[in-house]
Amino acid sequence: MSFSDLFGSGEHLRNLSHFASIVNLAAVDGDINQEEELLLKKFARKLDISEEEYARVIENPKAFPLSGYNSVEKRLERLHDLFKIIFADHEIDDEERELIKRYAIGLGFSSQASEGIINRSIQIFSGQLNFEDYRYLLEKENG
Repeated sequence: MSFSDLFGSGEHLRNLSHFASIVNLAAVDGDINQEEELLLKKFARKLDISEEEYARVIENPKAFPLSGYNSVEKRLERLHDLFKIIFADHEIDDEERELIKRYAIGLGFSSQASEGIINRSIQIFSGQLNFEDYRYLLEKENG
């Protein structure tokens, strides 16, 4: 039985692959903590991952290949999800940073673009926004 026979095709396979990427990031620094587990369950619901699929991914997340995207917005959305799981423990270590760079490249960003996006995302998620960026985000949201 093939992978697609087990799990379907199209967008659901991409969601399953993305969920496996999130699980890999949650587990990179050891055991999955309670905050990470809550986020994983939230992402599983958001991505329409069944309980059976959840269990299979948790058991072996590396068995699910990463899918790239043509849409920059979709790639950024996937990276945003990954950063949420990384920062569940309020920090990013070198191993997580390296893994997310590989995922960014796997999603379709160039090595140079992924480095810039990752650096900026770390600033945002770690609360290091300068006033101009803060103001821009508020105005954009309310504009």
